[in-house]
Amino acid sequence: MEYIKAFVVGGLFCAAGQLLIDKTKLTPARILVGFVTAGVLLSALGLYEPLVEFAGAGATVPLSGFGNVLAKGVRAAVAEKGFIGIFTGGISAAAGGITAAILFGFIAALFFRPKEK
Repeated sequence: MEYIKAFVVGGLFCAAGQLLIDKTKLTPARILVGFVTAGVLLSALGLYEPLVEFAGAGATVPLSGFGNVLAKGVRAAVAEKGFIGIFTGGISAAAGGITAAILFGFIAALFFRPKEK
């Protein structure tokens, strides 16, 4: 049942993104930023954690989950370090995911060459 919940919630995130691509003039970059920002806002309102508890990876893997991680990191760093935590908390909390994205992107660039259409 856990897999089904994750699949449905993750699929709804993907469907929302596809609808934004198809029905609006928003660029993919703006849609991605919107998802991250939505994750931060939902986390700030206390609405994202119940979604994570319900859907697991279906809520943590999409970009809105990245926004949630940033918000949680800032909250924890502000509680620990004060004002400076606003600037350091999000990056510290998401450092593992950011590092993995850079590393895997670099490895992919070593093996594949882009071609113009």
